[in-house]
Amino acid sequence: MFIEDTNDLIDFLDRAQKTSSVLAIDTEFLREKTYYPVLCLLQMATEQETVIVDPFKIDDMHCMASILEDEHVVKLFHAATQDIEILYRETGVMPHPVFDTQIAAALLGHSQQMGYGALVQSECGVRLRKTDSYTDWSRRPLSASQIDYAGDDVLYLPKMYRSMTSRLQSMGRMSWLTPDFEHLCDPSRYDAQPRERYRRLKRVSQLNRRQLSAAREVAAWREERAQSRDRPRKWVLTDEQVVESCKREARTIDSLYMVRGLQDKLSTSDARSIITCIARGLDLPEAEWPKSERGARNETNVDVQVDLMMALVRLRARENDIASQTLASQSELVKLARGHGDQVDIMHGWRREIVGNELQALLDGSIALSMDGSNLCIHTL
Repeated sequence: MFIEDTNDLIDFLDRAQKTSSVLAIDTEFLREKTYYPVLCLLQMATEQETVIVDPFKIDDMHCMASILEDEHVVKLFHAATQDIEILYRETGVMPHPVFDTQIAAALLGHSQQMGYGALVQSECGVRLRKTDSYTDWSRRPLSASQIDYAGDDVLYLPKMYRSMTSRLQSMGRMSWLTPDFEHLCDPSRYDAQPRERYRRLKRVSQLNRRQLSAAREVAAWREERAQSRDRPRKWVLTDEQVVESCKREARTIDSLYMVRGLQDKLSTSDARSIITCIARGLDLPEAEWPKSERGARNETNVDVQVDLMMALVRLRARENDIASQTLASQSELVKLARGHGDQVDIMHGWRREIVGNELQALLDGSIALSMDGSNLCIHTL
């Protein structure tokens, strides 16, 4: 069913809320030329009905708020983060409760970031068409093949949800997903935090702490400017330009324009704003400089410990039919080896029970690893 009328959308939502315990959701969007994603299509499905909604024809998407907040209807997604971000912005509410089949798949022996098509083939035995996987969803009219393709993105989610939850419950693993799903529904994850954006700059590790203080100011200015203009942040300044400007410690427009591409990109007003940000960050007292994410030069090398821990993680992941990256990433193991166990998921909840305690015992020297042929053996000391 293709919906181009607000009343038809409300009717579907009423039916779904009254008759279904699940609602599968997917979105098609564009954000190549904007800061905020532009919702171009909304797909939803219950176990009885699939609809494709043209948001360009809907007066107000807030009509979805009731079902998104209904605790008796589980909202189903695959790789939910961007879909939830869009729904949160369009409706003003956070969907809850949610179930993400990509996250759940990792606890059932699939890879950590398994694609929707591969999961549908594995769980339902259906090979999806890829004809319209890279299409301009903002163009109208939509073709029949586009509509069919979009509908497939939600059609199989209810069936996979039933199958996956049944197996997870039989394995005693449903509760393992609760923290991850609650994190998906945390509004702070989607609320912009301009003064934290500097942490995600490419090549930011090239900066010392004083320069990093300047980068924090410039990155925050860029974020706010990109939001106000609704333009991609790289159209305002690229990450590399932010880092190079702060590495140069530019306090004049001439110095700033030494960075490649800035003279042609920036207005004089914007250039003045940037050098003001750089100066403000550089002139802060050292106590207010942000901490560098890069390791100190004299920080202990833990490559050997990480290699041993990774072998143990892979063993326990294989035994429990869990993707090893779902148990622990290499960066988490590095933190654990350097004594920062409170900062990693591996030392909390079900991950700690499966392998976290053993990893700590390995670091403490109370267990050892050896090889028996091709088998990894663990010995208590």
